[in-house]
Amino acid sequence: MTHEQARANRIAGINDEFRRQAGLALSDTRPVPGRCVMTHGVAALGRQAQAEILQRVRQFADFEPGNDPYREHDFGAISASDGERVFWKIDYYADDTMEYGAEDPADPNRSFRVLTIMLAAEY
Repeated sequence: MTHEQARANRIAGINDEFRRQAGLALSDTRPVPGRCVMTHGVAALGRQAQAEILQRVRQFADFEPGNDPYREHDFGAISASDGERVFWKIDYYADDTMEYGAEDPADPNRSFRVLTIMLAAEY
């Protein structure tokens, strides 16, 4: 395994852990620091739809070269129960001010993740 593959595997593992904890009321000592946000379009779907979408994002495992070319598990597409297409994306920042990008997203102590959930039409 090359250094790049090992790094991508590390980032994918961190992203998977972060995604599984997304939206859960955890203490400030989360294993992977970050936050989850939803766009106005997702918010307009109502709480039940939001909860369902968030659960599908947490459980997402359909990674393939077309949606995960760098093998970092940082993007996915799902369908809501009403058939609405939903995208989710993880971005990496240096800290919670989200002013600068993370220099090393493979180190959860030196990166802050933001999971954005949006309607495909909002992309």
